[in-house]
Amino acid sequence: MAQKTENMMEKDIQEVLFSEEQLQEIVERIGRQISEDYRDKKLLMVSILKGSVVFMADLMRAITIPCRIDFMAVSSYGSGTKTSGVVKIIKDLDIPLEGYDLLLVEDILDSGMTLSYIMEILQSRGPRSIRICTLFDKPERRQAEVDATYVGTQVPDAFIVGYGLDYDEKYRNLPYVGVLKPQVYGG
Repeated sequence: MAQKTENMMEKDIQEVLFSEEQLQEIVERIGRQISEDYRDKKLLMVSILKGSVVFMADLMRAITIPCRIDFMAVSSYGSGTKTSGVVKIIKDLDIPLEGYDLLLVEDILDSGMTLSYIMEILQSRGPRSIRICTLFDKPERRQAEVDATYVGTQVPDAFIVGYGLDYDEKYRNLPYVGVLKPQVYGG
């Protein structure tokens, strides 16, 4: 007789903010809007790794028009909870950007420092346009002038994990998004 094993990460979650079903509804809504807005364009979706990989995988399946994908990895957080302000490119894009309508896909937009830096670099490479799509927005944490064209939803200023979002490389594989208990990260 199979016994369900306890998810060891569940004990660290204070509350669930978005269920799997709610996340799916958000992704489908954004996918429909992107499909409409980019219908006659040359869409290149760029996932900002690692946090956006789960969102990107679901979002690209919700988009009904042809598109290409690429990945970029940057580091600005380390294992802390606050941005360091220093952004380092770990993995750059493989596709030249000339002629593409670029959509940067991000898990969460809070300070905006990382995306501001990335947009400045990518703009110099000659794409036709650059827009941002973020699953979550924390506008009260914004330090740079960055706005997303596509926003799943705004979230409170709490430390959230799951569905790609992590703390110290853990919790990304939770199928929902929850608030991490402050004692876990020393908050």
